[in-house]
Amino acid sequence: MSEKKNPVTAAADKVAEKVQEAVHPGNELPGAPGPQAPSLEEPTEPVGPLPPKHDQSRPDTYSPTGQKTGIAQKKVAQGGDRLTTAQGARLYDTDHSLKAGARGPVLLQDHHLREKITHFDHERIPERVVHARGAAAHGVFQGYGSAGQISKAAFLGKDVETPVFVRFSTVLGSRGSADTVRDTRGFATKFYTAEGVFDLVGNNIPVFFIQDAIKFPDVIHAGKPHPDREIPQAQSAHDTFWDFVTLHTEATHHTLWNMSDRGIPRSFRMMEGFGVHTFRLVNADGATTLVKFHWKPKLGVHSLVWEEAQITSGMDPDFHRRDLADAIEAGAFPQWELGVQTFPDTEDQMFEGIDLLDPTKIVPEELAPVRPIGLMTLNANPSNY
Repeated sequence: MSEKKNPVTAAADKVAEKVQEAVHPGNELPGAPGPQAPSLEEPTEPVGPLPPKHDQSRPDTYSPTGQKTGIAQKKVAQGGDRLTTAQGARLYDTDHSLKAGARGPVLLQDHHLREKITHFDHERIPERVVHARGAAAHGVFQGYGSAGQISKAAFLGKDVETPVFVRFSTVLGSRGSADTVRDTRGFATKFYTAEGVFDLVGNNIPVFFIQDAIKFPDVIHAGKPHPDREIPQAQSAHDTFWDFVTLHTEATHHTLWNMSDRGIPRSFRMMEGFGVHTFRLVNADGATTLVKFHWKPKLGVHSLVWEEAQITSGMDPDFHRRDLADAIEAGAFPQWELGVQTFPDTEDQMFEGIDLLDPTKIVPEELAPVRPIGLMTLNANPSNY
């Protein structure tokens, strides 16, 4: 007799097969460097822009409130086979300014020059205070249908597919910092559901430094670079950080996790994601359940040791960003199972003597097993960072 497959595993395999077939029809080998094979003969005629590579296809278009618009991606994307001004006029030259004479001064009447420089001066998005260093990918989430008893959310229904966008990041470093520093990390998942956008944040450490949000600016300031020198960059283990955590005993739990191997993941693809807080879900009958969310990577949880991190940050500061993009481009799509720990919604909101509203505490999985409710697959890189 053949071994009967676990229904959750079977559903996960089914999703992976569908994604692979959609991106590589006919089992075409992944990892092709371009959408078209180059000609062996030297080209003699101009060739227009190549179409997007397989990992650059876009998801459906949605409104800010999560409603499907049906607008073709090419109508909202930057593209075209001709260079134009912002007003759509054909542009024949973008390499030379209008000048008074062969070597004369540049003329302000050159509207394209002013437009191009203005765009350049304003193309930077202000850097975030935390989570400035990030990388992201598009994907799809498929529900297992196993969450019906605890939630009426449609996107958790059996085989329901929901487009997602996920951003991974460190916490403390600037946009130019290295990827492999010792820091807390996380990834934010945006589900574009039929009922609206659902956001879920997962940290790679299941607890947090503080119990009250009023201390959040304090712990971040403690971990940030010293104000007189702007160093150390993106490192949590330094004087002001130690000052904070030694004066706040509630921070001890997170500090032990942060200083363990979990502080330096091997890859974004090998990070767990924890909701940290406890959430309340409502089912179709109006009954409520308290839950903690868990993302479990299919590749397992792996880390870098300190010496590896030091070498890697020197040789390739973009190591995690490159690893994620290269894996998706090659067709090795990273996957995570979403699971929940469930607890009775009692008046005291406690479970086995553990305060479910205290983000510095965990509930051991031996006491409350994680139940899988869906699978996320990341299968496309951003086309405009």
